[in-house]
Amino acid sequence: VFSIKNLLGRCLLAKKIKAVLPSLREKKRYLVFEFVSKKDIKSFSEVSSLIWQSSLSFLGEIETAKAGIWVLPDKWNQKKQKGMIKVNNKYVDKLRTALTLIKSFKKQQIFVKSVGVSGMINKADKKYLAM
Repeated sequence: VFSIKNLLGRCLLAKKIKAVLPSLREKKRYLVFEFVSKKDIKSFSEVSSLIWQSSLSFLGEIETAKAGIWVLPDKWNQKKQKGMIKVNNKYVDKLRTALTLIKSFKKQQIFVKSVGVSGMINKADKKYLAM
């Protein structure tokens, strides 16, 4: 007697999912940004929401999804007002444009500066965030 669990288990064991070849994977870049304003932004959630709002308004939902934007919470430095975003390599310039469109935060003028881009998170951390 076959049960549904046994059949599903056998089907899953019989078909292993192959790993995607490195040449077919989406390439990512790490963009380091800096907020310049009179008052510091205190929480990471505010930074993340500003970036998401700007990218959604400039790129739209579909392009933002294709860009694979990921604001890295552990890379946000509150003292230096610097952070890092992971993005698809084809959308780096579009994300830079979306960041420059951020003009104000809580009725205060703000300027977002793109510090640099790297293909490796460690190099971006050492080269741009440590400055």
